[in-house]
Amino acid sequence: MADIEERMTKTIDSLKDSFNTIRTGRANAAIFDKVRVDYYGTKSPLNQVATIAIPEARSVIITPFDKSLISEIEKAIQMADLGLNPSNDGKVIRIAIPALTADRRKELVKQAKTVAENSRTAIRNIRRDGNDDLKKQQKDGTLTEDGLKTETDKLQKLTDKYIDEINKIYDAKEKDIMQN
Repeated sequence: MADIEERMTKTIDSLKDSFNTIRTGRANAAIFDKVRVDYYGTKSPLNQVATIAIPEARSVIITPFDKSLISEIEKAIQMADLGLNPSNDGKVIRIAIPALTADRRKELVKQAKTVAENSRTAIRNIRRDGNDDLKKQQKDGTLTEDGLKTETDKLQKLTDKYIDEINKIYDAKEKDIMQN
């Protein structure tokens, strides 16, 4: 059971990480987590080659550690398809976070819904693995019929708890996207 709960917790953590990269109307450094910059032939995460500052709710300033990377960072941000237009002054890259259009909000909610559904499916797959393991234990004689029923019920309650948590996280993200 501990292993199953740990796997379910990791699924929730993964969902939160995925939701952090879905942008809302506010500036958020996490939207750049998936941006990879070509740093001397190696694809490096943006936060390892530059500092990301958020001076205001709708702007981001990226300061590269190596000034020669400015054009590479700009290119990487444009290639990441975040819907952002970086501009630089030779020292830093400034990004104004545009307000989201109604269509873009709907698109982002749809994307969030897909991510949430994938997480729900992962939780159900973990439950299935747990049930298979319990049935195997019963077949081997290490678990009684009553024990199987009890453990299966516990597993279902655990699954319901994590599915509810996914739903709450999704609802919060949807609200966040739609209200900005």
